Amino acid sequence: MPMTHAETVFIKLGGSLITDKTREATVRLDVIERLAREIRAALDGCSGLHLVLGHGSGSFGHFAARRYGVHRGVKGPQGWAGLAQTSAAAARLNRLVTDACLDAGVLVIAFQPSASALCRGGVLAQMAAHPVEEALSHGLVPLVYGDVAFDAEQGTAIISTEDIFSYLAESIVPSRILMVGVVDGVYEEDPLRNPRSRCIPLITPDIFDETKRGLGGSHGTDVTGGMLGKVSKLMPLVQRHRSMVVHFFSGEIPGRVTEALLDGGAPFGTRLRAI
Repeated sequence: MPMTHAETVFIKLGGSLITDKTREATVRLDVIERLAREIRAALDGCSGLHLVLGHGSGSFGHFAARRYGVHRGVKGPQGWAGLAQTSAAAARLNRLVTDACLDAGVLVIAFQPSASALCRGGVLAQMAAHPVEEALSHGLVPLVYGDVAFDAEQGTAIISTEDIFSYLAESIVPSRILMVGVVDGVYEEDPLRNPRSRCIPLITPDIFDETKRGLGGSHGTDVTGGMLGKVSKLMPLVQRHRSMVVHFFSGEIPGRVTEALLDGGAPFGTRLRAI
């Protein structure tokens, strides 16, 4: 019999996990399909589990954004062309994730963030949350993704999945946010450059300033700040919602996504929490 404990969890499939971020528009379809099956297994294992699923844009959106400077708020004809091209690239990857999830029996409904998002000075100021809430109420899995946005001050902006999760979490408060990437947590230094680097099991606001000195960017093309950007955006969220936990871990290891979704105390990766 499946568990019935009611819980809302946000889960992000990182762009570095579902694409090859060193090669433009290169998808890791086998990984996406496996992750979709693991999500389905978790839903089968807990009938009370409610998910908001997100994914990064990886080598689709990030390459286009950097080419046109969308993240820097470029205006004029070139900037608007970049907005259109980056939006299209991100949507292509989202279509692949959507189809893989539906094929695995995960009833996702994709929401294009740029359809309702507005930024001011690069910060997400508004986005339609009610349709996401409505999807959850009917047992569907809302699917969002890193995208572009119009910006009232600088013309164009990039909104990461972390930005979207932080915005949605003010009306749909999850108990946990799972950040599924390539490396198995947050490390003292980049473990892909220094294999001797140690994983930090717990990061609280008290030690964040010390910890972030060792955090860096991303391998491959990334316009949203790599690991440091992710932790920096999510730490204020756990400070505002003190019972919330953010869990970083690797999705390269088969079965980890199912385990983490079903067991909030799964013994791997890094957790951000207020205390």
